[in-house]
Amino acid sequence: MAAWASSRTILVPKPTSLTKPTPCIIYSPLPNRNSTLNFRKKLTFSVCFVVNDQKQNTPIQNQSDQSSNSISNEQISATRVAERLARKKSERFTYLVAAVMSSFGITSMAVMAVYYRFYWQMEGGDIPVSEMLGTFSLSVGAAVGMEFWARWAHRALWHASLWHMHESHHRPREGPFELNDVFAIINAVPAIALLSYGLFHKGLVPGLCFGAGLGITVFGMAYMFVHDGLVHRRFPVGPIANVPYFRKLHHSDKFNGVPYGLFLGPKELEEVGGLEELEKEINRRMKL
Repeated sequence: MAAWASSRTILVPKPTSLTKPTPCIIYSPLPNRNSTLNFRKKLTFSVCFVVNDQKQNTPIQNQSDQSSNSISNEQISATRVAERLARKKSERFTYLVAAVMSSFGITSMAVMAVYYRFYWQMEGGDIPVSEMLGTFSLSVGAAVGMEFWARWAHRALWHASLWHMHESHHRPREGPFELNDVFAIINAVPAIALLSYGLFHKGLVPGLCFGAGLGITVFGMAYMFVHDGLVHRRFPVGPIANVPYFRKLHHSDKFNGVPYGLFLGPKELEEVGGLEELEKEINRRMKL
């Protein structure tokens, strides 16, 4: 029994002989983890520091870029404005030269035609009083009648079937002339024909034709000077712009196409109830 016990003791290992587990503390990743965390913390701080520097420098760079862009834009806009003003000045000068030359030529020819016609008529010794009165009367009547013709043609023709030509007068003009100027040539054709017939023929009827052509010519010159020069500023008109009545004409294009005439424009505005608004517009412009 004792032998069996000893053999039992030999076979079963003693508790003291059990190998203790080797401590793994030296292989634990905790120190490495701590060092990694410390490294990450250091990286985070350094990265944040760099980002902060970029944020501080970015507004300064943006401000410098914006200032340079604004300066370049101002220079470009100033250059464009100067070019536009120079172009407008050149266009106005070109139209002024054309208007002065045509006015001088038409006026000279009209005066010479009147002089030579009546000088030729009076070669026989008799003064054709009735013919002279008819000529001057019809010249005034034709000038006044052209105002009503211009009003009707403007409303019924130019703003209707001939709008494709008259449209150039209602949009920004490119160059000293526009397609609408063709109407001035069209109106000049009957005036030249009437003047020519009245100049080379004697009698009351030729005298009346001569007066009608003369009246159309006078109205055309006045229309060009007041409408193109004063209203649309295609050339300077001098002190006439300060005349109250012509100042009304200058600002009377604010009422949806009315007036369609020229010299009786305020009368048309009175018919549609626009005189009060016209006076307000003039007073407002004078205060500016």
